[in-house]
Amino acid sequence: MSLLHIVTVPDPVLKQVANPIENITAQIKQQATDMIETMYEAPGIGLAANQVGVLNRMFVMDTNYRKEKSSRDAIVMINPEIVWKSEEISIMEEGCLSIPQQYAEVERPKSVRVKYIDLGGQTMEYIGEDLDSHCIQHELDHLNGILFIDYLSRLKRNMILRKVDRMKKDGLIL
Repeated sequence: MSLLHIVTVPDPVLKQVANPIENITAQIKQQATDMIETMYEAPGIGLAANQVGVLNRMFVMDTNYRKEKSSRDAIVMINPEIVWKSEEISIMEEGCLSIPQQYAEVERPKSVRVKYIDLGGQTMEYIGEDLDSHCIQHELDHLNGILFIDYLSRLKRNMILRKVDRMKKDGLIL
C-alpha cells in the first residue's frame, strides 16, 4: 500500500473525462487499495481516480467514516453509472480533497441508484440516499471532469479558487 498524491485545482486532470476500465487487473486492484488508504489518510469520504492523476473510471467511498473513524468499510465502484435519480432534491454542504478547506452548498437528487462493477468483476447496484447520494454524484462528477464548484455562481467559484491559490502561495497546501 502507498499513499497517492491528491491533485488540487487548477490541475487540468480534474477537468478531463476518465476512460472506462476494461479489465480488473492486479494494477487496478492495487490502485483501489492505494486510493482507499489515501482517502482515509486525507481524511475524506470519497476519492475519484482523477484526483490522484489517473484517468480511469473508478472511485472509492466510505460515508460512515465521517461519523465513525474506526469504521473502515470502503466501497470501490468501477465504471459507475447512475441508472435512476429521485425527483426529490437535497441540499448539502460539500467539500473536496482537490479543493482543500473550501465548502459550499450543492443541490442534487436526494436518492440515486448506481450500477457499477466491483473488484471481483461482478455487476452491482447500490442505492444511495442523502450523504451517500451526494457522495456518489460528487465522485461520479469527478470522473466526468466536473467539480462541485462548477454548480456555483461564477462569483462564488472564483472566490474559492482565489482562496485555494492564496493557500498554495502561502505554503498551506501543496
